[in-house]
Amino acid sequence: MFDSRALRDLASLLSRSSGLRVAAVPVDADPLEFVRAGSRPFDDAFYFASPGGRRLGGLGVARRFVAAGPDRFSGLAEDVAGIPAGYPLLLGSSFSGDGPHTPEWDGFAAAAVVLPSAMIDAGPNGTLLRVAVPPGADHRPLLDALVRLESPGAPVVPEPSDHAVESKPSPAEWRDQVAEAVAAIRAGAMRKVVLSRSVAITTDVAAEPFDVVHTLAEQYPRCYAFGWQMYGGTFVGASPELLVDRRGNEVAANPLAGSAPRGEGEDEDRYLGQELMTSGKDRIEHALVVEDIAARLGEYVSRLDVPAAPSLARMATVQHLSTHIGGTLRGDTHVLELTGVLHPTPAVGGTPRDDALAFIAKVESAERGWYTGAIGWVEAGGDGEVALALRCGVLRGPVAHLFAGAGIVADSDPERELVETRLKFKPLLDLLTPS
Repeated sequence: MFDSRALRDLASLLSRSSGLRVAAVPVDADPLEFVRAGSRPFDDAFYFASPGGRRLGGLGVARRFVAAGPDRFSGLAEDVAGIPAGYPLLLGSSFSGDGPHTPEWDGFAAAAVVLPSAMIDAGPNGTLLRVAVPPGADHRPLLDALVRLESPGAPVVPEPSDHAVESKPSPAEWRDQVAEAVAAIRAGAMRKVVLSRSVAITTDVAAEPFDVVHTLAEQYPRCYAFGWQMYGGTFVGASPELLVDRRGNEVAANPLAGSAPRGEGEDEDRYLGQELMTSGKDRIEHALVVEDIAARLGEYVSRLDVPAAPSLARMATVQHLSTHIGGTLRGDTHVLELTGVLHPTPAVGGTPRDDALAFIAKVESAERGWYTGAIGWVEAGGDGEVALALRCGVLRGPVAHLFAGAGIVADSDPERELVETRLKFKPLLDLLTPS
């Protein structure tokens, strides 16, 4: 995959330093093709791409930092301080600060930041092959492994096969949970709560996880595509929602809340979008998210721009109410600290936060794991781009666990909320269960 000169240059750079050694050289390579080529020989593989922006594909682990508990993100900000400036690391986390506990999430921490051994970093300023070697380690085995990588060829799309789909909870049980949430909201226990459900798909033939990521990235170019492989499982998805972005002293967030299906034709699509924009129920749901994010960011900024009304974000199967929030930081707040301040937003948890989280813990029967967690990249200096992990699932051999949810407010209808989750399952469900 690489010109031999590039690897010789890396070897020369790595031999000149001690401690944690990092080096980079320009290459002509695609980050996702790199990961597809190396995901089998390397036990750990990572991919994250923002729509129209930076794309990162990593193999192996030079350094891994993990944390749990309410201060997990700020703890990770301290952990990564020793990584050389400007070097990107990959971030992933669970919804819960305690981390996942069920077998499908085996090995996935409550929060983790990884410095890959080798990474293709593609952005507006070009494409680099980055390598990182721990103190005392020999860099030659890593470079030898990179030499052996071959082009992966065309991605394999799952073919029709026998499969079984099991919902957890069942649709009827989930509608009952939504009705219970509506009753609690109307009684004043909370203002909004997000309830999730899962489906498990068992197929005759296991899908190739990063081929799935490739297809998702092609089909949903306006989303944050990601894949995180370790301990025999791969977390994959294509999320439409930015949690937080920090570049220097500028910060941004793009909450989505309030959803409607896409229309079959231009007229129906426009009608459904207009109906969503004027829906009192959806505007309330959206406003609760925007208000919470604005209030939490307000403590860290000298300027914050929050549009008075949402716009419409049209994805392939769903359209959402969307608000682009931007501001200027007062101090040098790390993107990981901002992630901890904002997560979980009312778009994935609810409001008031503590009341909604308590309700979720009481009624949800499926382990969310990294669904509705944080996924993205960060740098030691504080910059980074973090999305909410949505439209996603964890793949382990022939079994895939997919996740979707819906925001519940006082006027929510259980059947309509169930339909919304089905629309959100559609990208991965259609891909993994072709007919």
